[in-house]
Amino acid sequence: MAHVKVGKRNVESGEPVFIVAELGINHNGDVEIAKKLIDIAAGAGADAVKFQKRTVEVVFSKEEREKPREVPKFLLERALKRGVLPKEAVTRLKKSGFKDTRNGDQKYALELTKEEYKEIDNYCKERGILWFASPWDEGSVDFLDGFDPPAYKVASASLTDDGLLRHIRSKGRPVILSTGMSDMKMVRHAVKVLGKKNLILLQCTAVYPKDESERTLSMINLRGMRTLQEEFPDVPVGFSSNDSGIVPTFAAVAMGAVLIEKHLTLERGMWGSDQASSVEPGPFTSLCRWIREHHISLGDGKKVIHPEEEEVIKKLRRK
Repeated sequence: MAHVKVGKRNVESGEPVFIVAELGINHNGDVEIAKKLIDIAAGAGADAVKFQKRTVEVVFSKEEREKPREVPKFLLERALKRGVLPKEAVTRLKKSGFKDTRNGDQKYALELTKEEYKEIDNYCKERGILWFASPWDEGSVDFLDGFDPPAYKVASASLTDDGLLRHIRSKGRPVILSTGMSDMKMVRHAVKVLGKKNLILLQCTAVYPKDESERTLSMINLRGMRTLQEEFPDVPVGFSSNDSGIVPTFAAVAMGAVLIEKHLTLERGMWGSDQASSVEPGPFTSLCRWIREHHISLGDGKKVIHPEEEEVIKKLRRK
């Protein structure tokens, strides 16, 4: 039976579902927000929280970084205090009164520093929850490896980056691969590059819908899990959700997902590109409870008379 060990947990069919709270960049570059999200995830019973790590000047071209973009002043002011903006950006922003803003300003502002990750690492240990991240470049892989992560997550956008996949695999840690924006030919190639050992595949549709229309729901394509299970019977398969509901994710569990990943936010109305496609604390906690109750209710599958049914039988006989 295919299984992968993440931390102390076996991720495989028959075991409790491994629940990942996808925090991504929903912390908005604020460690205190990240801690609040960690508290919610840990309190709800999630197994891990996940971030994303990017070396901005490697992942985004100079042309892309310099594109005009409206960036909230609060985000830039916080970034200035944190010292994460390039000198050019600091000079430009101060001179323009935060009016001349660029795409790169936002990207830098959303990246956490080494010291901030140390704080997160210590906090997750205090709360008894695992953490890892999706590295978008090789330097970020090396950065994260210094924290001894229990696994690496490969974002859908990185599935075709063979160099990155090989670099991640060279660290010898479990790999969780999202398969959004890809067809089976691309998935087969990525699996060939990574190898099947210590690999978990996630069905994913890499769109971030903000409604639950019939068209939106059909894009989730939960049956894609079965396609992956049939194609790779010796690789555990799960589901990564980008929708704003919780029913599809619970349905994925009922279909056999061994791991689920769900975006979590403090409030969907907060500023940020992923907030509206995330779930708030209440629904996330309900989802985690449903998943745990589902596992317990599966039972052992044996069709026998339950001991408590014996009492019912006795009562019926007396009647």
